Amino acid sequence: MLQKRAGHKYHSGGLWTNSCCSHPAPGEGLSDAAHRRLKEELNLRTDLFPLFSFQYKASFSNGLTEHELDHVLLGITDEFPTLCPDEAEEYQYLHPGQIRLALLEHPEHFTIWFRQLFDQYGTRIVESFQAIV
Repeated sequence: MLQKRAGHKYHSGGLWTNSCCSHPAPGEGLSDAAHRRLKEELNLRTDLFPLFSFQYKASFSNGLTEHELDHVLLGITDEFPTLCPDEAEEYQYLHPGQIRLALLEHPEHFTIWFRQLFDQYGTRIVESFQAIV
């Protein structure tokens, strides 16, 4: 599932990206943070499987720079989300192959970190998805 970031976000508004970002609170574990944010942003609950971590660094047109260590988790659900309007304005369920094609055809419609993630790890994500389903 991809979400389209709310247009009013401080950067990358209106762009398609990963389902949610966890941003753990002090002392909060990664899994707990991911489940909390999935519920807060999308009102979803599902099992999550850790895949890998990666670093990215990007500068944005508003002068901000992000340099993050991101952890990628995969979950599968057939539920429909209820979007938090502060976070997302649309969603779509796509097979990883469909995501790859969309990224090739219109990379400008996606966040910088998601493009980097799929460029570097797309094959690994597809293989992990296939192993879980």
